[in-house]
Order: sequence, then C-alpha cells, then structure tokens
Amino acid sequence: MQSTEFDLDGEHREKAYSILAGVITPRPIAWVTTKNEDGSINAAPFSFFNCFGSRPPLVIFAPGNKEPGIPKDTARNIRREREFVIHTVDASVMEAMSQSAATLPYGQSEIDTDTLTLLDSSSISTPRIAEAPVALECTEHSTIEIGSNRLVLGIVHKVHVRTGLMDPTTCHIDQESYHPIGRMASPDWYCTTEKLFEISRP
Repeated sequence: MQSTEFDLDGEHREKAYSILAGVITPRPIAWVTTKNEDGSINAAPFSFFNCFGSRPPLVIFAPGNKEPGIPKDTARNIRREREFVIHTVDASVMEAMSQSAATLPYGQSEIDTDTLTLLDSSSISTPRIAEAPVALECTEHSTIEIGSNRLVLGIVHKVHVRTGLMDPTTCHIDQESYHPIGRMASPDWYCTTEKLFEISRP
C-alpha cells in the first residue's frame, strides 16, 4: 500500500502541528479554568490532553505559548496558583467553549456569566463550570518544558459528573447519555460521539 512521507525533522518541520493535529484524532477537549492574578477566572480549551494514570489519578495537557517565550494565560496562572479545573465538553457547552478560545487581554475573563455558572470547587479555590458534563479538580504535580512545548501534569482530587451520566454504585458511565465532543483537524473541525460500538475483550 502506498503512503506519502512527511519529514518533521526537515522539509515539513514547520507543518508539524498541522500534520499531527490532523492525523491523531479524535482528541478529547480539556476546557480549563484557572484563576487570574486579580481573582477573575480564565477559561480556555486544549486538545493536547488525556488521562495518563490512576495511582495517582494523573492528567496531562499542553498549553502552548502565546508567542515565542511567552506562556498562555492558563500556564501562567497554574505556575502561580498550582491548581486548575479541567472540564469535558458536550453539545450543551460547545459554543461557549469555542468562544473561550478567543485571545483576550490578561485578566479579562472568557466566562460569559449570562450563559455559564461558576460553582465553588470542593478541594481547590478555582471554581468549576456548572454546565459542563464533567469537571476534574486538579493540582499541579509538575510542568515540563520541551522546546516550545509545555506539559502540565495534574493530580485529580475531585470529579464532578452531571447527575444521570454515571452510576454512583458501579462508577460506570452511561454511554447512551454521555456524548463528549472530540477535536479533529485544525483549525475548526470537531466530532460527536453518538455512534458507538462495543467489542468484548478476549
């Protein structure tokens, strides 16, 4: 079978983001709230994100730079506060998530309080978004910088799941009710997760 090669060390180095973000899909979306220096709340989405362990409960996401050498507000706030909340995204908050990706001056909140509600978290001072289907209260374990990449490792302390999405006894998610939005190719592609299938493990 024929294939086309892309050289990320050479000819296609400047296209690495577009190539990788196009082929490694779908990706879960981390809609992250952090606290600005003045106490206002920053919200921003990131799709370089996933869960990487359970003992301890570990999540990792990658907020890039605004420009070379200047971290995004999310990373700046985590460096100072050492905490954040990651939310998953479904159709009910998709538009609000998309709007929060806009570049705003530092300290200007992306949270539209006419459509979103902020609730106090249980274990950290950064609030969570009530309308999101899932919220993970996290503290920063560490941040690793590799080139212009910044990997934030977070330990999850509390998980808030919209009532009806998870059985509180078995802790199994209701696949027919939970439909997170996935990130596809840059810049504007997403996917839904309504069409699922099950394969039994051997």
